[in-house]
Amino acid sequence: MNDRSSPSDADADAQPDGRRETHNERLDRHWADLLQELRVTQTGTQILTGFLLALAFQPAFADLDRVQTGVYLTLVCLAVLATVTGLAPVSSHRVLYGRLVKERVVAFGDVLLRITLVTISLLLVGVVFFLFDVVLDRTAGLVAGALAFAVLVALWLVAPLAVRRLDDSDDITNA
Repeated sequence: MNDRSSPSDADADAQPDGRRETHNERLDRHWADLLQELRVTQTGTQILTGFLLALAFQPAFADLDRVQTGVYLTLVCLAVLATVTGLAPVSSHRVLYGRLVKERVVAFGDVLLRITLVTISLLLVGVVFFLFDVVLDRTAGLVAGALAFAVLVALWLVAPLAVRRLDDSDDITNA
């Protein structure tokens, strides 16, 4: 479907949330939501990338062992990947602007945002491991990294799925 259809009462579909919007209005809303989510991830990712890049110029950086150096370089790569995937929806929108393919742009942006979130999660867990490993020791790094992973999974995956399950069960009981 292209973006040329005009909104009319005949085009408006009632959504489960009570909204009456055309397909194009829904795509516009989804794109705006996606951009807002990207803005939230982008700032933190860029700050973390800058922090990681600055570490290489600290005097203590020369004291890192092989594992720490490998983890550090992996974290830099993850930070760059998170930044690139987080900016890619904007670039794709710019390239495809006016071509009447917003549905594809929104779908592609959604995939890129999911990749960005996975990359950020790996980056955050890795940074926690790295910092605890450098400041304390490897065991502390592993424990702190595992705890960070557990909290991340609980808040980014388990809790939203639980809310969705509750919402789904409410829909069944209210039907």
